[in-house]
Amino acid sequence: MYMLVESIRSALASIRAHKLRSFLTTLGIIIGVASVIAVVSLVQGLSYSITSKFEGLGGNSLTVRSDTPIEAALQGKLNRLTLRDFEQVTRHVEGIDDVTPILFSTTGGGTLHYRGRTTVTRVMATRASFQDSQQVYPELGRFLTDSDDRSRRRSVVVGTKVRKDLELPANPVGEFIELGGEWFKVIGVAEERGDLFGFSQDDYVLIPFSTGLAMSADPVHQDIQVSFKVRDITQIDAVRDRVTALLRDVHGLKPGERNDFKVDTASQLTETFSSLIRMVTLVLSCIVGVSLLVAGIGIMNIMLVSVTERTREIGISKALGAKRHHILLQFLIEAVVLSLLGGLVGVGLGFGIGFGVAKMIPGFPDAVVPWWAVVLAFGFSTLVGVVFGLMPAAKASRLDPIQALRYE
Repeated sequence: MYMLVESIRSALASIRAHKLRSFLTTLGIIIGVASVIAVVSLVQGLSYSITSKFEGLGGNSLTVRSDTPIEAALQGKLNRLTLRDFEQVTRHVEGIDDVTPILFSTTGGGTLHYRGRTTVTRVMATRASFQDSQQVYPELGRFLTDSDDRSRRRSVVVGTKVRKDLELPANPVGEFIELGGEWFKVIGVAEERGDLFGFSQDDYVLIPFSTGLAMSADPVHQDIQVSFKVRDITQIDAVRDRVTALLRDVHGLKPGERNDFKVDTASQLTETFSSLIRMVTLVLSCIVGVSLLVAGIGIMNIMLVSVTERTREIGISKALGAKRHHILLQFLIEAVVLSLLGGLVGVGLGFGIGFGVAKMIPGFPDAVVPWWAVVLAFGFSTLVGVVFGLMPAAKASRLDPIQALRYE
């Protein structure tokens, strides 16, 4: 223990004696670790943000949508989900609730007017069950009801961004806005969800499903989505299989023929995105990790210079009884301490860069630094110190004391 403490004290004394050289030696480690931490914090912040959005839909939510291969789309062929599909799912699939049709309406080109102000937004025609299947609830006023749908009322629930863009009153319930040449009464304002990838999640309006169909140029051939919840989450795979089999039969697809629709779960979306994030994080970390290898080479070069400068010191130590492992440990600890100091500064700098960049990008989620990233950065910087400090330390330990004392 005494030998270890003395080796650490000697290493720190050597670092203090050559402050500028020590700083320049650790600069590569600082930059490498800071780059890794900054990249990981930004990617993980984005991952946590999007994962929480998906989880907000609930693990028992399913969404059915049409799917057209890119080759067919380029030829102008588009697959569709129709009202017939919605009715078949509603009637023949057991164990589901809140079955909701969603029509992305092109009514009026999505252009809204209010007292001389205009904005363009997404118009979704849906039913009352949308708020439970998609976890969208009103902050002000009320949501769409079955009565609105049956009566084809010109009622609208607006997102908070639409309210701001049209400069509606703080409580716009009861106001009228123009959509597609018709006046809609604002009955509610949806809860704010914030931005994602720099795009607002509150830039939309909701109108009754039957109203959207009535205002559509071709209500029979509309492409809709169907979302619903599974009562028993343990049966979610079985329900998905039943929906798939039902729609394949309705669409007349033959065995082996590709589905013209997709059935997605919130957990599937989360898993797919998480695997993508893990791959991106690994690739980016490997790229910026190359700088740590370069920094390791720099440490090795400086330590070799240090061995040459301190040859007489090594000779004196050996003449006084120092063993090879004493000298080896002294120089090895010095290399590791340099790496750890660089790693410590790099973690703090990377943390600050990550949060700074996240704040500079509009709508980007806050950076998150996971514990494993810090452990990995310190572990890798320590490994760099050991690996690249080993050769200079071994060279120092092998010096002949007589020749070392005669070195000028």
